[in-house]
Amino acid sequence: MIRFMLSWLFIAVCVFALPALASEEHSKQAEFEQYKILLKNEAIDAGFASQFVDEMLASVYYRATVVKADKNQPEKKVTLDTYLETRVPDWKVEQAITLFEEHRELLTKIGREYGVQPRFIVALWGNESNFGRLQGSYPVLSALASLAFEGRRETLFKAQFMAALTILQEGHIAPEEFNGSWAGAMGQSQFMPTSFLQYAVDYNSDGRKDIWGTPADVFASIANFLSSEGWQGDATWGRQVKIPIGFNDELSGLDKSKFKPLSFWQAQGVRRFNGTDLPKVAMNASLIMPDGNTGRIYLVYQNFHTLMKWNRSSYFGVSVCYLSERIKRGQ
Repeated sequence: MIRFMLSWLFIAVCVFALPALASEEHSKQAEFEQYKILLKNEAIDAGFASQFVDEMLASVYYRATVVKADKNQPEKKVTLDTYLETRVPDWKVEQAITLFEEHRELLTKIGREYGVQPRFIVALWGNESNFGRLQGSYPVLSALASLAFEGRRETLFKAQFMAALTILQEGHIAPEEFNGSWAGAMGQSQFMPTSFLQYAVDYNSDGRKDIWGTPADVFASIANFLSSEGWQGDATWGRQVKIPIGFNDELSGLDKSKFKPLSFWQAQGVRRFNGTDLPKVAMNASLIMPDGNTGRIYLVYQNFHTLMKWNRSSYFGVSVCYLSERIKRGQ
């Protein structure tokens, strides 16, 4: 009897709650429609034609799921080891090696032109979109407008929205195909719209910077980003190392004040992972401890700092470099 009454109580709560939720959603949509007027006016002030803006905004709707995703990003604690297991599993390594060989001629040409080793291009491609298979299904304009409307980072997402309008105005992709992640990252390289405008390349010269479906444009765009941000094509990214007992952990970190010559780290007792001396070369490095002094420890070079301009997560940077090493070894 008690179970029966509780069941009816639950149903009653749902019956009364649903209209309230529907009313709240309707109110939010109404507010968003007013916000679209603001976006339209700002877009026109930025130089877009009124008719073009109207056409683009006609299909823009408030996406509550986007805002929810932004507010509820995963907080589960992972270690670098578990992160690498999920981001760089053996099956992804096998695919990376296969695709590297499949596109070797094109990758070699692009790598030579931009001064970026092809294995890093493929590693970024694999980490960002699983080699183009996972590009996101959220309408980019709606996602960006919803995030701007939410307000916490309005200036950021308004800028991305205006950049997205530019991409559409220039004809790089059709509006109905303009999808990406919930945060507005697009294509096989997962560029944000402002990054697209700065780094995307029309490598096959067909008039479109197609990071969604043209491998040549995808690879060249990735290489152009790295090259533009200081990549050194004649150097590697770093190495795993060991530190001595009593090492001063405050020396670790990625800020430039801690970017020291290898001779400095040698004097601090840092050694290669196999215990031998560090290379005797004139190269600066940062020491990073993604999981503190009990986890994996690395000396990382300028190229790793460049990867941090792509994504500030040291876990992400290590995963890209780890995949690049697996590609290099062919296993």
